[in-house]
Amino acid sequence: MRRFSGDRLVIASHNMGKVREIGDLLRPYAVACVCVADLGLPEPEETGSTFVANALLKAHAAAEGAGLPALADDSGLVVPALGGAPGVVSARWAGPGKDFRVAMRRVEDELAVVGDGEARAHFACVLALAWPDGHAETFEGFVHGRLVFPPRGGRGFGYDPIFQADGRTITFGEMDPDEKHRISHRADAFRKLVAACFAPVAGC
Repeated sequence: MRRFSGDRLVIASHNMGKVREIGDLLRPYAVACVCVADLGLPEPEETGSTFVANALLKAHAAAEGAGLPALADDSGLVVPALGGAPGVVSARWAGPGKDFRVAMRRVEDELAVVGDGEARAHFACVLALAWPDGHAETFEGFVHGRLVFPPRGGRGFGYDPIFQADGRTITFGEMDPDEKHRISHRADAFRKLVAACFAPVAGC
């Protein structure tokens, strides 16, 4: 594994919810995070068929465009009763306006078609850390649970208001951000990333 040794890292996402969450997780490592949107870098088309492929695509594009190491996240909701959908196209289910109320309604409607109103589901996340020279490392994380309707809570983002993690009685949309950071799919992947590539700074 290659260690991260710089003090600036590009977050390869235009999703400000993800950018804030990743920035919070990186705070103990004294890394200044900059978003690709702030650098004027375009969002590449996600043409991969897996979370790994899309995370690498975004990380390499940001690292090359910025000339700095870049961290990309590709994540989504996986519902086995729907054949794994929405999966890698989770964001696209929200439409061009990225309205996840539309996406959550679609999940509910499609579950009604297959006759599974309280389906098992999990969130999956792949973090890809890429350098301008083309090297990259990837880390996967998961959190398992079930879907609940109607959506509950205004915290988080994306599908959080319909996802209830195993062992919890509230959705991610109702959960305190610090608690979510401890148990989420992104936190699971992030723990693996920092163990391999980052060192905490004394006093942080």
